[in-house]
Amino acid sequence: MVWDGAGSPPETESLAAVEFFVIPYGCTNAAVPLLASAPRLRVVQSLSAGVDDLAKSVPAGVTLCNARGVHDTSTAELAVTLALASLRGIPDFVRGQDIEDWRTGYRPALADRTVMLIGYGSIGAAIEDRIAPFECQLLRVARRARSVPRGPVHAVDELPELLPQADVVIVTVPLTEETHGLLDARLLALMPDQSLLVNVSRGSVVDTDALLTELTAGRLRAALDVTDPEPLPPGHPLWHAPHTLISPHVGGNSSAFLPRALRLIRTQILRHVAGEPLENVIPTRRP
Repeated sequence: MVWDGAGSPPETESLAAVEFFVIPYGCTNAAVPLLASAPRLRVVQSLSAGVDDLAKSVPAGVTLCNARGVHDTSTAELAVTLALASLRGIPDFVRGQDIEDWRTGYRPALADRTVMLIGYGSIGAAIEDRIAPFECQLLRVARRARSVPRGPVHAVDELPELLPQADVVIVTVPLTEETHGLLDARLLALMPDQSLLVNVSRGSVVDTDALLTELTAGRLRAALDVTDPEPLPPGHPLWHAPHTLISPHVGGNSSAFLPRALRLIRTQILRHVAGEPLENVIPTRRP
């Protein structure tokens, strides 16, 4: 049975036979009400890396899997694009082109900067793959400290000591109870003057009011693929905050998505049919 999330949802009779449910990308809200009508359901496969909007809705006894790896390439590309575009002033050039204004002048480069990656899973590692040729220093931060072949990964508890060293901070952590509001007023205040915050994770990982205070003061810059609230409503002050570049949550939505998604779906279904362990299983917490 195929349902792409755009048309009418499947009838109850059809759902009764479903064991493996692939959530159509971007259609979680439409799919969640159907889960309770699938008594044979055993696996819910998300096509998103983050499943914060889905985890609490998966019935007890059903395995939830995320799409780890599917969005690495596309999201990493956008993270680097946002960083470069913000540093080199691309939005200002576009505005100048619109009115035929030759806006030349000095712009900072990414080279020789210290780049911090907050969240060093598969997306963070993919960003490092693309950042490495730009001759940067890298600081890796994750929930727990560890070592990887490229160097040390620092624990998130070390952020107060590390943030003052970072010229560019790229955020890729999943949204959890621990990461909600992670970058609050206290931590944002530790970022150096004129440093850049790039968020390609979830908007509520960053305290929006605290970020607006820093942006309005002209102390920080931001390039945001995600916001809180989202979608960003008309009239919200983030739209016109100084030195702020906003993209509409398109990090994973590119031509790189579909072939990787199809490979994951095929692998997972074959594993399920064969009774083999699934990949990317997400532990679910029950009240």
